[in-house]
Amino acid sequence: MQGRTIVWTLIFVIAAVWIGLRATTGTGMGKVYVKRIDQQFVNVAPVGEAPEWIEVHSPEAETHDIQDLSRYPLEERIGWTYYDPASPRAWAEAEKAAPGQQTYVLSPPRTIGLWIAAMFTFGIFSFLYRDNPFYKVAEAVVVGMSAAYWMVVAFHTTLLPNLLGKIWPAWIQSWAMPGLKEERNLLYVVPLVLGVMLLWRLMPRGGWISRWPLALFIGVFCGLRLMGYMHADFLAQIRSAIMPLAVFGPDGFDFWESLRSFFMIGGVLVCLVYFFFSFEHKGFVGKTAKVGIWVLMITFGAGFGYTVMGRIALLAIRLEFIFDDWLWLIDPTEQRLGI
Repeated sequence: MQGRTIVWTLIFVIAAVWIGLRATTGTGMGKVYVKRIDQQFVNVAPVGEAPEWIEVHSPEAETHDIQDLSRYPLEERIGWTYYDPASPRAWAEAEKAAPGQQTYVLSPPRTIGLWIAAMFTFGIFSFLYRDNPFYKVAEAVVVGMSAAYWMVVAFHTTLLPNLLGKIWPAWIQSWAMPGLKEERNLLYVVPLVLGVMLLWRLMPRGGWISRWPLALFIGVFCGLRLMGYMHADFLAQIRSAIMPLAVFGPDGFDFWESLRSFFMIGGVLVCLVYFFFSFEHKGFVGKTAKVGIWVLMITFGAGFGYTVMGRIALLAIRLEFIFDDWLWLIDPTEQRLGI
């Protein structure tokens, strides 16, 4: 075990030294550039009329003859600066044309975020070696930040407009959602009370109170999902299995479509025979049930393979992030060509 630990330690040290040298020499690596865009607007409407804001560098500005901004008072001018993502290639070309230019600049916050994302990616990958503190920290941060993010999203997109906005629309409109147009509906007090009862499980006493809203939510959800399942899955599968064995097209009998229908209907029937337990699985019924088992295993294998391919696609995207965005070892989109 000590020899294994020494080997992995040497690998980590060599990788850290190589990354440090690559980041500080040559063109570097793991840098994020942005394009600085300054926007200014002026109010061209006459005094006393509704404001009409025109961007200074837009085609509309030429029709209003906006040349000298000094003749507009400060209260009639607004402006801000925002940053669009830019490629290292665009920064290199701009720097070559005008050294020291400020249109394309390095973004320290986004660069730091890129390095943090890379470190957390390696922290998750370190679980392939064994369970370790780096993996635990990365897992805790990812899970915690994801939960916090979705909690904030749910608060602003669900709790405020769909619950509190129904009970106190004027109050919610005054500080959270100015565009909210709702009328008071005190019937929504009922889900508010049920939600408070559900949180009662966190109290030291009276945890049984949370069982009532929990049972109601599960019952309603199961009822709704049952109806949705009946229409979307059960009836849809029955409808898809009803097809002609002999398929005729514009040119007459279509052999391949007919063969497809034969295998489809046959696969459904042999699977149904496997789940038919009124007769003992012997003789013809038993052989048919075995064919149904093969069909089921092929189906499960195809579904598992599809799931694995999805996970491999996620792994490939993550590796592309490491080798392209961070290490700059590959350049499939030619974002760094010429630097």
